[in-house]
Amino acid sequence: MQKQQITHPRRQPGFTTGAYSDGVVCDGLLFVSGQACVDFTTSTFALGTIEEETRRTLDNVKAIVEAAGGSLDNVLKSTVHLADINDFDRFNKVYGTYFTGVRPARTTVQSGLGHGIKVEIDVVVKLPRS
Repeated sequence: MQKQQITHPRRQPGFTTGAYSDGVVCDGLLFVSGQACVDFTTSTFALGTIEEETRRTLDNVKAIVEAAGGSLDNVLKSTVHLADINDFDRFNKVYGTYFTGVRPARTTVQSGLGHGIKVEIDVVVKLPRS
């Protein structure tokens, strides 16, 4: 089994928040680690409304997927953690604008999230053949 590491294209050298890869490709599948509202140009969390954080989080997911040669249309499954499940409707409205056609399978749960973030999302992607 051969794994390939994928890094967010705007990640600052040396900036990491844990012992993990942004994404890992194996056998045509991309596994994207949980992403949040990180501004990778400043290496800080860009806290805001649930809508703002959802947009930035999905933009980060999209950048990693594209860095691996895919698109959001290739996402098969997403897992969403919300700090407050009462934000679901507002989150879902933004989330729905990022996926067209057959939307990914999804699990959404309320979780204790650190650093004051409101949303964290990870995805599994089937990459197109190159």
